[in-house]
Amino acid sequence: MEIGNKIKRLRLQLNLSQAELADRCELTKGYISQLENDLTSPSISTLCDILSALGTDLAEFFKREDDQRVVFSDEDFIEKHENGMLLKWIIPNAQKNEMEPVLVELLQGASTSDDFPHEGEEFGYVLEGKICIKLGKNSYVCKKGETFYYSADKSHGITNGGKSTAKFLWISTPPNF
Repeated sequence: MEIGNKIKRLRLQLNLSQAELADRCELTKGYISQLENDLTSPSISTLCDILSALGTDLAEFFKREDDQRVVFSDEDFIEKHENGMLLKWIIPNAQKNEMEPVLVELLQGASTSDDFPHEGEEFGYVLEGKICIKLGKNSYVCKKGETFYYSADKSHGITNGGKSTAKFLWISTPPNF
């Protein structure tokens, strides 16, 4: 079990920053970060304090989830805003799955960060607007209702190529976001 990921998920569900959780537990933000990244393990006492601050206890935290969750709602989504881009992870903890779907909104002129070549493939479906996909030395335009698919073995990134907000579903395998 990855204790750090589970603590992070609980913290994000409560809309707490690492600093806020640390303050509630009389710990440092750095310690919470190390814990969430599984770089350290808490003592039982510290774990109990953290879980109490997150509104749960040891029994609930370690309860085995036998049923696979199938349906997710916007309350489960995790959002990140940066530089004219909204990333919305629409499946919680998808990084542990074989693929990771993300809903992306780019304001006019905004771009994703350039991604270095890596193993895997990426697929997308444009819901609104028009995007420009940079793949190595080539560029491709993809409009509303169109899809894209490529091997991620070249540097790549996406720019909003239209005059309005672009919105697209982006799926990476293995998870990369």
